[in-house]
Amino acid sequence: MTESVDANAYWRKLKERLKAEGNETVTNCHALKMLATDNKMRSTDVADTEQILRLIQSIPSKKAEPFKMWLAKVGNERIDETIDPELSINRAMSNYHLLGYSENWINQRIKSIEVRKALTDEWDKSGVKKDGEYAELTDLMSKIWSGMTTREYKKFKGLKKRIYATI
Repeated sequence: MTESVDANAYWRKLKERLKAEGNETVTNCHALKMLATDNKMRSTDVADTEQILRLIQSIPSKKAEPFKMWLAKVGNERIDETIDPELSINRAMSNYHLLGYSENWINQRIKSIEVRKALTDEWDKSGVKKDGEYAELTDLMSKIWSGMTTREYKKFKGLKKRIYATI
């Protein structure tokens, strides 16, 4: 994307420049030992999706421009959704369609979100604290329903929340 001859040098320089600007993104990138092309374990900077998208905004390159345009479009859509939240529901339904889910499944999913909201509202009225108590109650419900804790069920289904990328 940068069209740089030496990616490592470019990354070092970009980190310097961002730190000088006061950008915290690279400060929050962590190094993990990963297998390198020379078959040795080397420290490699990694970042989550949000950090990667922020870094793309900092790259002065024609190849980065389509990503920047997409980020601006998505940002605009999210601002529109704060004004009219129904737009976000429509987007979610459209995304489920793109993922191949049936109309019936999508309607059930939307209904389950509504039921979950009603449940958490009741928990709030009962004085349940959002931190650990929500997790404990959710785990208990999951255990009764599936025989597994929420974490175990997510692992069993292969569900992941964040995607990390190497830089």
